Amino acid sequence: MKNDAPISAEKTSIQVIERMVSLLDALSRYHDPVSLKELASVTGLHPSTAHRILNDLCITRFVDRADTGTYRLGMRLLELGNIVKSRLDVREAALDFMRNLHRITNQTINLSVRQGDEIVYIDRAFSERSGMQVVRAIGGRAPLHLTSTGKLFLSIDEPKALRAYITRTGLAGHNKNSITDVAKLERELASVRSNGYARDNEELELGVRCMAAGIRDDSGKMIAGLSISAPADRLQEAWLSDLISTADQISAALGYVAKPTN
Repeated sequence: MKNDAPISAEKTSIQVIERMVSLLDALSRYHDPVSLKELASVTGLHPSTAHRILNDLCITRFVDRADTGTYRLGMRLLELGNIVKSRLDVREAALDFMRNLHRITNQTINLSVRQGDEIVYIDRAFSERSGMQVVRAIGGRAPLHLTSTGKLFLSIDEPKALRAYITRTGLAGHNKNSITDVAKLERELASVRSNGYARDNEELELGVRCMAAGIRDDSGKMIAGLSISAPADRLQEAWLSDLISTADQISAALGYVAKPTN
């Protein structure tokens, strides 16, 4: 039996989402573009309701409308799928290497990616015996300019993009050690570009220092950062070479081939 009632103000957003998903699922079962009549039939939606939802999905590029008035899945799904794939791939490639680095340092090892003006922690290797409270759980976020991994990403931004970030965020700080001065941040990022790694000297959390190295995919693009977090008085410079080596190994596992140095 068809659901003939159009979407009204009383219908919850969950019901709308369910109808959207039912249309996307229906489209996924067809190799060729599908007519509105067919989609309404297989989903049980009234044609006017299906048409209204499909129109919104076309506007957002989740669905494409073919010349014949038929529909097929849109390219935005592929774009989002590739983003998810890249993040899942780096997590899978990094896990064993992260565990090994944790065994060497006995400190928290973080895997993070950039999302807009923040980094997002997507995986972590740690033990309760490390003596440091984990303040950023998986899924947690932090401003780019206050974190070692965030500085890695800012260091590869074009000057115009960096200025836009500074304008949007105002370089808000979390404590007395946070970098909130434009000139100081620019000097810091120049150092990151020169050294190939980044540091957070209690700029995000007092009592916690970090060092980070970048992870690249097979195209050479930096897609994630690997960092060591430790109590400020316990972070050892000797770990830096292990960190960089581990990040390089993860990059190699993702297909990155470093260019030979002259």
